[in-house]
Amino acid sequence: MTGIDWSDIRPRLAALAARPGASHGWELEPSLTAGELAELETQIGVELPAGYRTFLLEAGRGGAGPSFGLFPARRVDGRWTWADSPTSVHTLIRPFAHIRGFTPHDYLRERSAISGTEDLWGEIPEEIPEDAAHSDGLLYLCHHGCALWAALVVSGPSRGEMWTDYCADGEGFQPEQNPDGTRMTFTDWYRTWLTGAERDAAAARGDR
Repeated sequence: MTGIDWSDIRPRLAALAARPGASHGWELEPSLTAGELAELETQIGVELPAGYRTFLLEAGRGGAGPSFGLFPARRVDGRWTWADSPTSVHTLIRPFAHIRGFTPHDYLRERSAISGTEDLWGEIPEEIPEDAAHSDGLLYLCHHGCALWAALVVSGPSRGEMWTDYCADGEGFQPEQNPDGTRMTFTDWYRTWLTGAERDAAAARGDR
């Protein structure tokens, strides 16, 4: 037993969706069965961190979430992947070796070579460079736009933590933090977003 309970998530999302003028996609896709999750984890070679693992089983495989939402886990031609995510499922078993934030200089050099100038915003590539070993062990779950990403560490010493990949902004990889300075898990990250969305909705209605 993990002690993680996601049973409140769908009702809270439904309440947000019922607001007049609601524009965000507040729906989650169907959850995974235990068999589907077992097959997925067998294929990627790693057991997913507890918070995200139980989310897939109890809440949904993707959909409503920060920014453009959570990339959904999908089975295509017998192989599991995350739709629209830049994640390479073959590298999830490799450890993400970092415990502190960093900016990979190899990415910055490649970005400059592609764009011709680091200041030319419109030419920043949307994809993760194929040789970017620094993204090993990272499951990219969310796109914030402008090639800025949120990822869950699934292998390595920072396993279970949420990190941002803001290489396109020059900020590199950074761990997400709670207000008390502790590292955010997937559970912290998702619930922080949902609570903020509810607070914003209440403010828009003039609730006190």
